[in-house]
Amino acid sequence: MNFTDQTVIVTGGGSGIGRAAALRFAELGANLAVVDRNPDAAAETAAKAGPKALAVTADVSDSASVRAMVTSVVDAFGRIDVLCNNAGFGFPGTVLEIDEDSWDQLMAVNVKGVFLCSKHCIPELAKTGEGRIVNTSSYTAAVGIPDRAAYVASKGAVSALTRAMALDHVGQGIRVNAVAPGTVNSPYFAKMIDQSPNPQALLDELNGRAPMERMGRPEEIAEAIVWLASRESSFATGSVLTIDGGTSAW
Repeated sequence: MNFTDQTVIVTGGGSGIGRAAALRFAELGANLAVVDRNPDAAAETAAKAGPKALAVTADVSDSASVRAMVTSVVDAFGRIDVLCNNAGFGFPGTVLEIDEDSWDQLMAVNVKGVFLCSKHCIPELAKTGEGRIVNTSSYTAAVGIPDRAAYVASKGAVSALTRAMALDHVGQGIRVNAVAPGTVNSPYFAKMIDQSPNPQALLDELNGRAPMERMGRPEEIAEAIVWLASRESSFATGSVLTIDGGTSAW
């Protein structure tokens, strides 16, 4: 895989899966835009990625912010070839426990963010004749898990939107796919373990979610993202690639 002379945007690129994907794209020669609402995190990833990386501070849930992000990337690199919609977050709760503001905030980032970034990038992606979008969904979109109602609903929407966009934009030469990770050893879970009254018990629980008896590594999900974004996956569109250590096979 080679991304030389191609421009790749990774949202949520300041940490976790997003950072791992951004660094992998940089290794493969891409002009890289690391997008995060945390400017320090974006800058740190861009510094690690090297001289062809641009740190962009943006809120993917805000249309004006996304438009400004697209403008800054085009101004810097002249084109956009790949958009990785990775920004997202989650929190626990059933529909009885989640308040409306929290629900709206999560949907604004996890779902509206994919919509807005795609909406404003697709005109640039179409100019290349082979634009690619990779969305980060979750295995929970297909199987569900308890006590994560808002997160599961948002990722179900991401998978559905992936298939819809794939059909809508195939005529423009744009391929749209998603990766569906299982439980990944990310900063989100590291913080959760650190704050748990029984860290070892929580770690054992998280590792036990998968038949492989461990969490995934951000770098493992990054490889799937990069493949879906590459020319090597040229016959894939509308696909949701599950990388979950066998969890959804149970």
